[in-house]
Amino acid sequence: MKKIFIFLLAAVTFAACTNTNEKMSKCENEKLELSFSAEQAAWMSAIACDEAKGDLVALESAIHNGLEAELTVSQIKEALSQLYAYTGFPRSLNALGVLQRVIGDRQAKGVKVLMGEDASPLGDDYDALKEGTRVQTQLVGKAFEYEFAPATDYYLKAHLFGDIFARNNLTYADRELVTVSALSGLEGVEPQLKAHIAGARNMGVTEEQLQGIVVALAANGLLNEAGRLAKNYAELSNGEANKPSNGASTQTFVWSQGKPNDAYAQYFTGQSYLQPYWGGVANVTFEPRCRNNWHVHHGAVQVLICVSGKGWYQEWNKPAVALTPGTVIAIPEGVKHWHGAAADSWMQHLAIHTQEQPGATNEWLEPVNDEQYNSLQ
Repeated sequence: MKKIFIFLLAAVTFAACTNTNEKMSKCENEKLELSFSAEQAAWMSAIACDEAKGDLVALESAIHNGLEAELTVSQIKEALSQLYAYTGFPRSLNALGVLQRVIGDRQAKGVKVLMGEDASPLGDDYDALKEGTRVQTQLVGKAFEYEFAPATDYYLKAHLFGDIFARNNLTYADRELVTVSALSGLEGVEPQLKAHIAGARNMGVTEEQLQGIVVALAANGLLNEAGRLAKNYAELSNGEANKPSNGASTQTFVWSQGKPNDAYAQYFTGQSYLQPYWGGVANVTFEPRCRNNWHVHHGAVQVLICVSGKGWYQEWNKPAVALTPGTVIAIPEGVKHWHGAAADSWMQHLAIHTQEQPGATNEWLEPVNDEQYNSLQ
């Protein structure tokens, strides 16, 4: 399976804090950074999402690849243990069983396994409720009291954000990347997903790293899950982006616009931009009214995941389908189609090829003329 690099970030090594103010401050800052490399973060996202879905076959593959990327057993075990609070004990325990089996298989074959260090013990005077309240306030952005269910409020503060988040073999940023990835794999938990996207930002996860989760899920075939995260991320990110570099519109973006798509300009009406990612994923940006020609993918299925703006996808002799953030389109092999921006909006979508056969090609055909395009409602 392809190794995936999404964003470049040096790994951070962190240890238990000492009692000096300077070192305490340094330790707190380190908790607000990912301890994973780019590749490790991608596999950790896949591991967490597969755990949430209960897909043990895919999880086994993701764990193998994560260990190949030098994630430690300690890091993976900690992530899967934490996830019981979000996905339930049955899925967490099943996943830990898969991890244990993978470790045994690799060790039996003499394949390297980095065990890593367990969390440092907490002091006798550690106050889980007090510390958990502080961590929860930092994550939420304000003090939070769940007065409707005081017992649940206590469990969240003292156990999840107190006992679990205090374990220093994952940083706060690590834990939120894991949580966002897992919640993306669950249907019907959008309020919690949005809360943890915001919480991830408060815990130091950058926009590029949040987008990296979407890319990692897409590259691992978790397409609907990537779309779910893209939709909720876009809803929270509206208005928090950078203007396109050419100044042609007041449209703003959180996702990178990339560079002019000059290599394929002859197959587009209007200006498009391309931002490639590792893992075979690319982000294509379309200015208003920009669209590609009718075309056919031979020997591959192309998947589109809209991440920003509004657009259209249309197959030959079929009605056009609106593209909005979170829309996932799987384009069958051999089907004539086109896609592009709406008349009044920029549009960005991720594109990835799946089920790719040797010698797969694109066949570019005639442009989508103005009469066809203007008829869209």
